[in-house]
Amino acid sequence: MLTLDYDPASLPDLLPLYYRRLFPFAQYYRWLNYGGVQKNYFQNREFSFTLKDDIYVRYQSFTTQGELEKEMQKMNPYKIDIGAVYSHRPNQHNTVKSGSFQALEKELVFDIDMTDYDDVRSCCSAADICSKCWTLMTIAIRILDRALREDFGFQHLLWVYSGRRGIHCWVCDEAARKLSVAARSAVAEYLSLVKGGEDTVKKVILSDPIHPFIKESLTVVERYFSRYALHEQDILGRKETLDKVLALVPEDVRKELQQDFQNEKKPETRWKLIRDYAKKNKGANKKSHHFEKEIMLQYCYPRLDVNVSKGVNHLLKSPFSVHPKTGRISVPIDLKELEKFDPFAVPTISLICEELDRPKPGEDDEKVDDKENEKDAVERRKIRDYKRTSLAKYVRYFDQFLDDVARSWKGELLRKSDLQKEF
Repeated sequence: MLTLDYDPASLPDLLPLYYRRLFPFAQYYRWLNYGGVQKNYFQNREFSFTLKDDIYVRYQSFTTQGELEKEMQKMNPYKIDIGAVYSHRPNQHNTVKSGSFQALEKELVFDIDMTDYDDVRSCCSAADICSKCWTLMTIAIRILDRALREDFGFQHLLWVYSGRRGIHCWVCDEAARKLSVAARSAVAEYLSLVKGGEDTVKKVILSDPIHPFIKESLTVVERYFSRYALHEQDILGRKETLDKVLALVPEDVRKELQQDFQNEKKPETRWKLIRDYAKKNKGANKKSHHFEKEIMLQYCYPRLDVNVSKGVNHLLKSPFSVHPKTGRISVPIDLKELEKFDPFAVPTISLICEELDRPKPGEDDEKVDDKENEKDAVERRKIRDYKRTSLAKYVRYFDQFLDDVARSWKGELLRKSDLQKEF
């Protein structure tokens, strides 16, 4: 399934069909309403739409699912972004007294973009991706998901493919949504290891003792390093990439390695030599004896856009938005299937709209009973519509995620009612 089938010029014709028959509005509303536990939670949420010709419309907000649905079907946005829950309705922000319109809550979010890895991948650059460098996104999810669950105790993490070259994470726990800017910054800094811009050669510096979080992260990296870095990126093969690696080791070791590498060309053996020298340095009580770990982390550790995570009022692309350039839908990623996830197999809007026209084998055109409520009939048809397409499995996973979130807030409501009974 290739996005070659997708023609960006067809987007204005496809979006009305997508928003009318395929976009999972019921699940979307269920997610952002969080059970209606907090008053006006959905109503005070900011939505932003990017329309044709890059017309940008901020501070959209809606009272009900039906209102959101109607507006999206009217505007047919090329891109949807989700913002914070504010103190007042965002669409009335101009009428609110200056300074009192405040961003109160939002999911803790993370944005990882493949372009930030351009210095450590040779297969692609800029917006291009391939199956070789996609391994970096798999590593990022493995490392961050473990840390957010085990180190911070969060449970409801929604991982989403951006539709082109990256991934997003929405941490939906109530505790995460209520975090202050300072707390969000602290979490983002805790998870950040690769630091420095293009001019910084050594972007990871470890000190003793190595933090347990970094040890856990290295365990993940080690599972992928040989295949990704040594073979698929050939970091110890070509002179250009080899010099980059050698620039990360102490100068005295570098000279010895350069000599050893003249006789040894195999990537695994060269990597073993690097590790052996690191062990020798450790024995000599030298400061820089973690250089092989620093290399692994510099090449494979997730690169976060920290500013996205810090701000409560920062907008992030919505799940189920369509990427205008690739046509791919921004779909949730099922972590049970993470190793099999293929960004190139993610359905495009052109594919799922085409699938709507294909009759499903054995499908019977259920006739709606005359007495049946017309609205129910429309809802039933919409449910059947996305189920007829390649989007179905992603919506099904989203449903499962929402069931888990619902169990959490229902449990909280029960706990609160039990406490009230006690008093």
